[in-house]
Formats: sequence, C-alpha cells, structure tokens
Amino acid sequence: MNEKEMVLDVLTGIKSSIGSYAKCITECSDQNLRQTFQQMRDGDEKFQYDLYKIAEQKGYYKPSCQANEQEKTDVKNFLMQGAH
Repeated sequence: MNEKEMVLDVLTGIKSSIGSYAKCITECSDQNLRQTFQQMRDGDEKFQYDLYKIAEQKGYYKPSCQANEQEKTDVKNFLMQGAH
C-alpha cells in the first residue's frame, strides 16, 4: 500500500468514526459520557481536517468546486426553512 492509499484509507476510517461518535452522542443520557464522546469527535474532526489539508497539498485528494455565494445562500435558506 502506497502513501496515497494509506492517507485516503485513514481519511475514510476517520470519517466513519466521526459518524459513529455523532450517533453515540445523540443516544447518550449520561452527561459525562456524552461530553467525552463530544471531545473525541472534536479531536477526530480536527485530525481529519489536518490530514485532508495534507492530502490536498500532496495532490492525493481533489475537493469539489467551491459553491458560489448564491448557492450558499440557497442551501442556507433551504436548511433554515426545515428547522422551523
């Protein structure tokens, strides 16, 4: 396995872990345990972003195009409508 494959594999795994933490957080009734899961999730989110930036710099990962301001506004408005 080369470096690119290892980096992308770790990114995939960490994204899965972040999703698992989110599920644990929403189902946890013990506040201390919930906070622990939140801290673990936050740490993994930081690690994932840092690794993503390295992968992007090395050309291992190409992000999708940036949304323009109108697209961002449209999505924000759509999500805000669903929240009410």
